Amino acid sequence: MLKEFIIDNKNIQIYCNNLEEELPVVILNTYNDEGQYVFKECVNIQCKNFILVAISNLDWNNDLSPWFAPKLNKDSSDCLGKADDYIIILINKIIPIVEEYIKNTLKVNIKYFSIAGYSLAGLFSVYSGYKTNIFTKIVSASGSFWFPDFVDFVEKNNISPNVKDIYFSLGNKESKVKNKVFSTVGENTIKIEEIYRSKGIKTIYEMNVGNHFQNTILRVAKGIKWIIK
Repeated sequence: MLKEFIIDNKNIQIYCNNLEEELPVVILNTYNDEGQYVFKECVNIQCKNFILVAISNLDWNNDLSPWFAPKLNKDSSDCLGKADDYIIILINKIIPIVEEYIKNTLKVNIKYFSIAGYSLAGLFSVYSGYKTNIFTKIVSASGSFWFPDFVDFVEKNNISPNVKDIYFSLGNKESKVKNKVFSTVGENTIKIEEIYRSKGIKTIYEMNVGNHFQNTILRVAKGIKWIIK
C-alpha cells in the first residue's frame, strides 16, 4: 500500500506496484476492506499496471443504494437510497484529494478514472455513470440488478457519454434462489447489458460458476483486468 487517507469517515487506501508516467486509476468501493486482496489477485492474474483506490467503511445498504428499497427478508435491512449523497462526497472530496496525491506526490498522470464494485457496489458503479462524467470504464461484478425499478431507470435515462466500457458478471447460481426479487438478477443483468450495447458502449457479460458469495475477490479482479486491457 502506498498511502492511506481518512476522508469524511471513509477509509481510502492506494495501491500500485510499479509507478509509470501515466496510469489508469480504478476506484473500488469495498464491503469489508478487501481492497488489498483484490489488488493482490489483479497481480496474480497479470492485470496491466494501474492504481487502485480502495474505499471502505461505507454504510453499505444506504451509501450505495440509488433510492429507497424495503428489506427483502428478515435478515436484511431497508436500503435508504443515499447514493446521491455519497457520490457528492466521492466527487467533491475523495477524488480531488486522491488526484492531487497521484499527480503531485507520485508524479503520475492519470490516464482515466474507472469505478468498480461487487454486489450493491456493482449496482452503484453503474448508477454513478448517470451522476458524473468522470468515469470512462465501469466494473459491475455480480451487480445487484434485482434492485427495484433499476432496469426501468436504465431504459429511461442516458448514462454519461464518457462511459465507453462496462463489464458485467454473475454467478450461474445467483438467479436460482427462492426469493422472487433476487431471482430476477440474471434476466435484469442481461437486459441492462443489452441496453448499453445497443447504445454503442463496449460491454461484456461473463458468467462465473457458483452463487453470489463464491470467488468474490477473483470476480472483481477479472472485471478490472478486462477494463484496463
